Amino acid sequence: MTRRGIEWLSAAANDPVMCRAVWADDPRTPCMLSAGRLFDVVTIEERIGLKAFDQLVCRGLPLGPAMLDHKAQRVGFFLSSRSQETFAHFLGRETQTPPPHRYLSLGSAVVVPGPVPLSGDRYQWLRAPVRRPEANPLRPVALATMLVAAAELMARVDRYGEQYPSPSAVAMALPERTATDAG
Repeated sequence: MTRRGIEWLSAAANDPVMCRAVWADDPRTPCMLSAGRLFDVVTIEERIGLKAFDQLVCRGLPLGPAMLDHKAQRVGFFLSSRSQETFAHFLGRETQTPPPHRYLSLGSAVVVPGPVPLSGDRYQWLRAPVRRPEANPLRPVALATMLVAAAELMARVDRYGEQYPSPSAVAMALPERTATDAG
């Protein structure tokens, strides 16, 4: 994380100076920040969140900071504050049954990783803020779309695993070869 990223993120703390002092002393220390003023956060189950994150990155779609809470097994995506209406609108356009998620805005708080977490820490940055993220109206649209796509993919993977719990189950499901197939 850059100095500008630290300044932007710590500005959401109740005491930004104290937050920066804590991080200067130990950059691994997580911090609880208020959502809704500088940013909103969408949190979702880890498997769906990681798959959505991968797709957002691979496809070059707009993406702000993102974090992982290993213990809670949740991924958090940072959006511009007051993005909830846009996010909800496009989530509803994608599906009648959106994946379970939490939208943290004004009145909510989120625990964020310190600027330099280590690999074994509970909180990790998937994409740390390097500066104040530019407002991008497409970020909540891309996130809503990829969360739905990731949830559908994970549900399909789970159904496949139930139908074919082992390699032998897959082999048993193969069509039998006939003499004409052998050629």
